[in-house]
Amino acid sequence: MNKSSHLAREIVETLALTLVIFLVIRFTIQNYQVDGTSMESSLHNSQYVLVNKQAYLFQPPARGDVIVFSWPVDTTKDLIKRVIGLPGDTIVTTSSTVQVDGVVLQEPYVKVPFNMEGRQWVVPPNNYFVMGDNRQFSDDSRDWGFVPKSYIIGKAVMIYWPVSNWQFINTYSSVFTTIKPGQ
Repeated sequence: MNKSSHLAREIVETLALTLVIFLVIRFTIQNYQVDGTSMESSLHNSQYVLVNKQAYLFQPPARGDVIVFSWPVDTTKDLIKRVIGLPGDTIVTTSSTVQVDGVVLQEPYVKVPFNMEGRQWVVPPNNYFVMGDNRQFSDDSRDWGFVPKSYIIGKAVMIYWPVSNWQFINTYSSVFTTIKPGQ
């Protein structure tokens, strides 16, 4: 084999490997820029998070997961919120509390507990009830309803920008341990 054909083969192999790596990364993770204050104090405006797009391939979202999804009102826009209710759950809000299946949530990620009015929702199959952590300033399932599972892009797992805020995103799973397992 001459030198030029050896070099051409190496270039093709390198390009092919680069393409494979690019495709694997593109289909497994995505970045997302937080837009607005609805998730404060957990996430802040203009922060960047990494989203695991394969997180729900073999298991459904869990209560407390922070997810990125296509907004049911306008699917051209993506939002980020915390999963509060799973399919089959009954969610009840009062002016200052959220209950899931009769359990009042003690939510350390919420600075000011706030709901416009007391309401009740039953989460339908293949849907999720989501809320922002900054309840006073969050447009969420309380306003526009449920998020279909097919609209979920993935689970937000890590803040990576700015570098000074680098951290894994806390799902606060202990908040939800006394609620019956989801369906």
